[in-house]
Amino acid sequence: MRMPKEGEFVSIQSYKHDGNLHRTWRDTMVLKTSEQSLIGLNDHTLVTESDGRRWVTREPAIVYFHKKYWFNIVAMIREKGVSYYCNLASPFVLDEEALKYIDYDLDIKVFPDGEKRLLDVDEYELHGKLMHYPNDIDYILKENVKILVDWINNGKGPFSQGYVDIWYNRYKQLSHK
Repeated sequence: MRMPKEGEFVSIQSYKHDGNLHRTWRDTMVLKTSEQSLIGLNDHTLVTESDGRRWVTREPAIVYFHKKYWFNIVAMIREKGVSYYCNLASPFVLDEEALKYIDYDLDIKVFPDGEKRLLDVDEYELHGKLMHYPNDIDYILKENVKILVDWINNGKGPFSQGYVDIWYNRYKQLSHK
């Protein structure tokens, strides 16, 4: 499958370890692709939950996916500053239908003041037992939490204000906003 071009739209599909669809984002504008990564932006994007519930994202959010790292990052651009929601998840794959990944429950939220919170540890432990997460997946995810925290603490990649400014401005150019 060819990588989408800048300005095109892709759908994003999140699955659980057992193969069940978890959540879908309908139209994410692609801002940049490379052999290893995809940067996009959601702005008032329709999201459909596995139970059929639908909602629309409230603010522009830059999304970062990588084929090596076991996480993806959502930088939500809000009036009080940028908040981050980081999903511990499999590296992404792209096919004719969508960008896809497996969500492994654990999340790190970063607030505009820099406060960090590890979320959904109980859900991770429960799903690990129910869906039989292998030990190697558990190890990989815990190692990727360390990488992610290092990125956060050192303002790497999506965690730098310059990154957010560049990609949000590019979105405004492409969408003529």
